[in-house]
Amino acid sequence: MAPRMLLSMPLHAITEVYGEAGLRERFSLELLEFPADDRRQLEEALDLAARLHADDRRVREPYLNHLLRVAIRIIRYYGIRDVDVLTAALLHDAVEDHPAELAGLDPALGHQALTDAAVAELARRFNPRMAELVRSVTNPEYDPERDRHEQYRAHVADSLERDPWARVIKVSDFTDNGVGVIHTTYDKARSSAIKYRPLVPKLRELVGRPDTPLSVAAKDHILDQLDLAEERFAAILDG
Repeated sequence: MAPRMLLSMPLHAITEVYGEAGLRERFSLELLEFPADDRRQLEEALDLAARLHADDRRVREPYLNHLLRVAIRIIRYYGIRDVDVLTAALLHDAVEDHPAELAGLDPALGHQALTDAAVAELARRFNPRMAELVRSVTNPEYDPERDRHEQYRAHVADSLERDPWARVIKVSDFTDNGVGVIHTTYDKARSSAIKYRPLVPKLRELVGRPDTPLSVAAKDHILDQLDLAEERFAAILDG
C-alpha cells in the first residue's frame, strides 16, 4: 500500500481493496495536520469505538469501517475540523448499540437509564458537548406497535431540527448508508433503500438551511450525494 495514494481514493474503494487497515491509514493521514491534543482525542475515540464494536459486522465488513468512513468524509469532503464533531462521528453508534458496555452497567437496566448513563460516560471521557451530539444521533426505544422505519425518520427529523451540528454527522452517516447502498448484498440494499429513501427530502431541506454549519461547497457536495442516493434507491426499488 502506498499511503499517500489513499488520499486520492474514494472511501469505498479503500474499503474494497485495503479493508479496515486502509481506512485506518487514511484516517491517520487526515489527522496529520490536526493539533496534537485533537489527534490524541480522536485516537482515543477510535480506540474506544474499536473496542465497543469489535464483534459487530455490517454484512460484509467490520462495523468499524463504517465509523471511519463517516468521520473521514466529514474531514475531507465537508471541511470540518471540529474535534468534538469528529469524535462524535466515530462514536455515533456507541450509545445506541453498546450502552451497557460503555457505561459498565447491567444490560437488564431499562433503555433510558442505560442511554443516560452511556451519554454521561462519554461526557466524562471527553466532554458534555460531544456526548450530547452522540445523544442527538442516537435512536430512541421504539414502540413495537408502530412502524420502526417511520419512528426512525420522525426521530431523525426532530433531533436534527434542534441540533445543527448533529446534521453534519447524520448526513455523513446517511451518505455512507445511502450512496453506499450498492456496496452490500441485495437483501440488505433493498431493506436500506426502503428505510432511507423517504428521508432524502428532509435531509435536503435541512442541509440547505442557513444555520447548518457547512460551507456552500460542502452543501453542494452533499446535495449531489443525496441525488445519487435517490438514483440508487430508485434503481433498487423501482427497477
